[in-house]
Amino acid sequence: MCGIVGIYYKNKALNKDLGSMLGSMLVQMSERGPDSAGVAVYRNPLDPPGVKLTLHTADDEYDWSQFRSLLAVAFSAEAEVEIRASHAVVSTTAPLQEIRAWLELHHPGLRVMSAGSTIEIYKEKGAPREFVERFQLQDFAGSHALGHTRMATESAITTQHSHPFSTGLDLCLVHNGSLSNHNRLREELRRNGIEFQTDNDSEVAAGYLMWQLHQGASLERALNRAIQDLDGFYTFAVGTRNGFAVLRDPIACKPAVLAENDDWVAMASEFRAIAQLPGVDQATVWEPAPARVYSWGEE
Repeated sequence: MCGIVGIYYKNKALNKDLGSMLGSMLVQMSERGPDSAGVAVYRNPLDPPGVKLTLHTADDEYDWSQFRSLLAVAFSAEAEVEIRASHAVVSTTAPLQEIRAWLELHHPGLRVMSAGSTIEIYKEKGAPREFVERFQLQDFAGSHALGHTRMATESAITTQHSHPFSTGLDLCLVHNGSLSNHNRLREELRRNGIEFQTDNDSEVAAGYLMWQLHQGASLERALNRAIQDLDGFYTFAVGTRNGFAVLRDPIACKPAVLAENDDWVAMASEFRAIAQLPGVDQATVWEPAPARVYSWGEE
């Protein structure tokens, strides 16, 4: 099963409503994914050389205050740490690779959920409604976001196996479906320098897109190549710094619906997640065609 939702604001005056709309859409997909939930939110972009890392800890008693102090000692660059439930977003001008190396060496219990100038990823085990309340999604403002509710099929029910998956800067993927060739493809991608944190098939799809982008492909071309190289059934939603894209497999096995009006574009696995959005009665609503890439965002 699994449920996917996404929203992109064409009218930037509505950015303040992103979290509340995203949360209500996510809850509507609860029956499709009761095991865990997650979101990728694009907000508060940093100017170069600023970078954000979203970190997760499984330790409910983790001392983020001490972490903040150690970070300040290790790096002379300014750094801010925003704590939200089991996650924290570190915003800094320190070089990304140096931050990653320091985390791996000194804080191996922290997992990097995402990195980039705009993206923040939050995900956790449990029911979607509990996730929305725990992370206070209604407080978020931003330009666009993707969300996922998971019913585990290919791998364990853990935070790490939850969606979204991010394998590149400001890039993420959510997936409804299953891939049959993910084990072979994972090994090929590893030989090409792509790293993975789980055995989840969806993370392989995210890694594949990152590899294609590293080869110089545009996102649209990478998704079109995925049609040839990824075996299985899927609806993908892919987030980037500037917007998001949607792709269904060549026989459109997994459900998806799109809606667009003058203010926003929304997608979901079922229309009920979109039906409650303001202005939906003025939106064009359609089912995305199989093997066709749909994308929105700023150039």
